[in-house]
Amino acid sequence: MTISTPILLPPRRPVDTIMATRRADSFGKRSIKSASKEFALRLAVSMTDLTTLEGKDSPEKVRSLCRKAMSPAPALDRALRAAGKQPVPSVAAICVYPSLVAVAKETLAGSSVKIASVATGFPSGQFPLDIRLDDVRRAVGDGADEIDMVINRGAFLAGQYALVADEIARVKEACGPAHLKVILETGELETLDSVRYASDLAIHAALSAGPAADGEIFIKTSTGKVTPAATMPVVLVMLEAIRDAHRDTGIRIGMKPAGGIRTAKAAIAQLVMVHETLGPDWLHPHLFRFGASVLLNDLLRQIARLSRGGYAARDDFAEA
Repeated sequence: MTISTPILLPPRRPVDTIMATRRADSFGKRSIKSASKEFALRLAVSMTDLTTLEGKDSPEKVRSLCRKAMSPAPALDRALRAAGKQPVPSVAAICVYPSLVAVAKETLAGSSVKIASVATGFPSGQFPLDIRLDDVRRAVGDGADEIDMVINRGAFLAGQYALVADEIARVKEACGPAHLKVILETGELETLDSVRYASDLAIHAALSAGPAADGEIFIKTSTGKVTPAATMPVVLVMLEAIRDAHRDTGIRIGMKPAGGIRTAKAAIAQLVMVHETLGPDWLHPHLFRFGASVLLNDLLRQIARLSRGGYAARDDFAEA
């Protein structure tokens, strides 16, 4: 399909900032029993995307990241098996630059870990559109299962919504069989009203590119290069956009909070918010991810604590 007609823009849905903030804060105050906590910790590991997006990235660094993605904590796994427990699950995906997708594909062959690649002029989103689309096609051709695109925030903040929507739809089309995550860079959008409209616009535009299955389209808070990013009120507003889109279309859109989630406690609060806003169907890596590599080691420490009855040292697990 080639997008040739203008995309109809979604209506604006104003956000009550005070109530959104109050409700978001409440999710971090839930009491979680030990059995539920261990389940949540393991689930969070399985939802994590490990990322390396630095100028010094090399094939060996990506191979190391892939090995950790497939087996996050081998020593802990041995202790868990000895105690009659299941090992720690592999993470959901690794995320790399397009030039390193082929390395990741070779290393991850035979595993369940997906390959995501940032494209479309990451992190600014301001490259010429034909270059961004070629970037997407090249990454998918090299084996990327998922594309993380960034919207042009300058165009969005200037009110050029039709332009932003058209670019999202054309990127979705260029993804072919790969799934698309649309990064809003919420730290630059200034208000929850803008976050809500950017969420609605991204979902609407991606769906306009053609039929989509559950989990084929995600919205994502941040590149990880801008703060604030995945704050609880921001994520709540984005979840509510997903909820309303599901009511309107029947399609389950995925969500990926990224940036600033560093502790297991914060991750569990996010999972509680997802469960109470969208329901249990979204508590699966197919529909919810954490873009927070630093988070993984705290999740592993907490799993070790529940298993051993004491905290692991910070250097017990290799940095992602």
